[in-house]
Amino acid sequence: MRLLPVLLFMLVAQSSHAASDRFSAEDIRDRIVGRTVFLAVPFGGEFPLNYRRDGRVDGTGEALGLGKFTRPRDSGTWWIDGDRLCQKFSTWYDGSQLCFELYRLDETRIRWIQNNGDKGTARIGPAL
Repeated sequence: MRLLPVLLFMLVAQSSHAASDRFSAEDIRDRIVGRTVFLAVPFGGEFPLNYRRDGRVDGTGEALGLGKFTRPRDSGTWWIDGDRLCQKFSTWYDGSQLCFELYRLDETRIRWIQNNGDKGTARIGPAL
C-alpha cells in the first residue's frame, strides 16, 4: 500500500507538468505564426504547413506522394480560439474546421492534439 501514494503523486506531477507545457495564445503567436511547421507522418517524412502572418495557411504533400490519394496542395485560413490553433482548408479534411492544443516537447518540437482526439508531433521550422 505504500506504493499507491507514490504512484498517485507521480501521476499528478506528470499531468501538471503537461499542462504547464501547453501553448497559450501568445505562445502560438510567438512560436507558430510566420513559420513553417513540419508534421511528422507515419513511416517517416514530414508534411510542411506554412502559417502566414495574414491568416492564411498552405501546405504541400508532394514530397510524400500524396497526389496519388488527394489534392497534393491546399490552402485555407488559420486563427486562434482561446489557447487552440484552428485551421480550415479549402478541400483537405472536406473543408472541416480543425482545432489543436499544442504542447512543447523541446525548443523545436511540439505535440498536438486535435479536437477529434487525433494526436501527433511536429517540428517548428524556420520563419517564412
